[in-house]
This record gives sequence, C-alpha cells and structure tokens, in this order.
Amino acid sequence: MLTSITNVLRACVQKNGAAVVMSARTYADFTSQATFEIKKCDLHKLEEGPATQVVMTRDEGLQYYRVMQTMRRMELKADQLYKQKIIRGFCHLYDGQEACAVGIEASINLTDHLITAYRAHGYTYTRGGTVKEIMAELTGRRGGIAKGKGGSMHMYCKHFYGGNGIVGAQVPLGAGVALACKYQGNNELCVCLYGDGAANQGQIFETYNMAALWKLPVIFICENNRYGMGTSVERAAASTDYYKRGEFIPGLRVDGMDVLCVREAARFAADHCRSGKGPILMELQTYRYHGHSMSDPGVSYRTREEIQEVRSKSDPISMLKDRLLSNNMASVEELKEIDVEVRKEIEDAAQYATTDPEPPLEELCNHIFSNNPPLEPAH
Repeated sequence: MLTSITNVLRACVQKNGAAVVMSARTYADFTSQATFEIKKCDLHKLEEGPATQVVMTRDEGLQYYRVMQTMRRMELKADQLYKQKIIRGFCHLYDGQEACAVGIEASINLTDHLITAYRAHGYTYTRGGTVKEIMAELTGRRGGIAKGKGGSMHMYCKHFYGGNGIVGAQVPLGAGVALACKYQGNNELCVCLYGDGAANQGQIFETYNMAALWKLPVIFICENNRYGMGTSVERAAASTDYYKRGEFIPGLRVDGMDVLCVREAARFAADHCRSGKGPILMELQTYRYHGHSMSDPGVSYRTREEIQEVRSKSDPISMLKDRLLSNNMASVEELKEIDVEVRKEIEDAAQYATTDPEPPLEELCNHIFSNNPPLEPAH
C-alpha cells in the first residue's frame, strides 16, 4: 500500500502541474536505496523498540525533501505576510519541526486520522490540503481550506480534525476518534498530537486512562520543542520524560529532527495500535525556530546562539540533504531544481492568497448547524 506521504506528493504534483525533476545525470547513475544507522529510541514499558538500521529509497528521500521544503517555505512566507499585516490574529509557525510531520505521515495511511493543536499548517498540507488553500486560509479568503473562516489555528480536511486552539483539548477528541475506529472495526488509528506545554493538562491524563482501559488505537505524540509559551520545559515540568508520562502506557522517546527516526518510531507505534495492544505514547524531541506565536520574538527566554546552533547542527532538511548527497542518491542540481519549484509554488499561492476575495457577509452564518451542506474546499 502506498503511504500517505506518497499520495500527498502525487496529489501535489498533479494539482500544481509541477514538472518531474530530472537531472543532467540519468536515474541509473544514482543509488536507488541505502541503509542508514539511526539513533536508538529510549523505551518505557517496551521490551524492544524500532529498528536502528533502516532503508530509505531514493524516491522516498526526494519525496520527504520536497514536502519538508514546501512546509519550510510556506512558514517563512507566512512570517513575511504576517509582518506585512496581511495575515492577522494568531499564527503559530512550524519551521524546524518538519521531520515530525513527514516522518509520521510516511508511516500511516491517509485513511488514518490525525488531530493536533494550533501549530497546524504543516499537518494540513501533509493530510492533503494544498499550499494555495492553506495560504488563503491564513489571509481569511474565500478559497481558504475552511473558506476563510478558520484562520491559522482552525484548518481541516478529510481525516484531519484540525488545529485546536484550547491547550490540550484535542487529546480527548483524538481518543474519541480512536474509539470510533475501534467501534467500526476498520483497522484505522488516530494520531493525537500535543506540545510539551500542554503535557501537564489534566484532561490528557484522564484521556490516557480511558484509552488504556478501552485499548484504543491511538498514538499520543508529544512534540517536545523544548519551550512552551516563553518558558523552557525545565521550568514548566517537574519531569521532562514526557514519554514516561503515560505511566501504564508504553512509550518511546525519539529524535524528532531526523525524519527516518520519526518514520521508524511511528511505524512501530502504528503496528502496536493495529495489533490490538491499545495506546502508545511517543515523545518527539524537536525544536521550533520561530517564537511560540508571531507575537513572541522567541529570543527573550533563549539565545540567538542556541537557535543558530540547532540550525547548523540538527536541521531536519539539511540532515536529509546530506544523506541523499553523501550516498549518491541525488545530485545538488536536482535538489536545487526542487527548491526552485517549491519557491514558485509558494509565491503563486501567496499571490492567490492576497488577491482572492474575502468571504461575502451573507456566508457568515453558513456551516453552523448540521443541516447545512457539507464543507467542501473551494477550488
């Protein structure tokens, strides 16, 4: 079965009419797949964990690279539009954390379910939303993925239950989706994401309890980017071992900056859920380059040097690029060509997002009651 990331990429290429990347060298010149040694996960209540020797094909590597670059460029463009006052209100950017979304999506299916907090642009894209729809939503336009009514924090598409604005509130909702999967017996699961800042919310522990009792097919994922709202994890949590917080639920702590580490851990977790063993918890150790939101400059509680060090030593895109180049799986020219295509796609989407009309006033009360027509994305 094709993984969802493959489907997403294929859909993106079809939607945007992007040319298939070719290099001066033929495909025969490249290594079609390579084996990589990845960091071992820390385990809680598990006898064995994900593999540490993993295979990545050239095609997979190029897909991951394109999707991560698209997410990165989209967030940088959102930053720019926000500073120009074209995007208003709340806006939480995901740059630096791309390996989390791409690694997870490479291990589950598009028919599986996903719910997250308000740092949601990246997941809206990997779940099947287009850059155009996401950018138009950010600017509150009619062609946005939620028809311009949701903005940065509230985007939705099929099997994606949005960014949610209330800290931690998406966790019980995700368990409810997992309960529906179990009830329907469809072998689907729900990935339920929250940040380190939400990890101390009481409703999360209540949800752990119910999920464990009912053996729900849910992967709880704490995206630990080291800082909540202006506060480091050490100042906010008596224990920062978030992967052990499920207590009676098995857990994994994963290098969230390495797309292959995330992919293998998510695959392991998905197998655990589908085999009827109930919930599993993952902590992805990652990092956000921007502040908590656009109103947070992000340098009052951490140094610019720290951000720069993470960028230079563990950037998820640079790490993948180095692997592709050093194993002769791609050429510099080929990756540059992808970069050019991605930039063009983002520019076109930004142009659309600044010229598309705002929703008319008469649409204000639509989609409030269940007897309204279903929400179909505008094209």
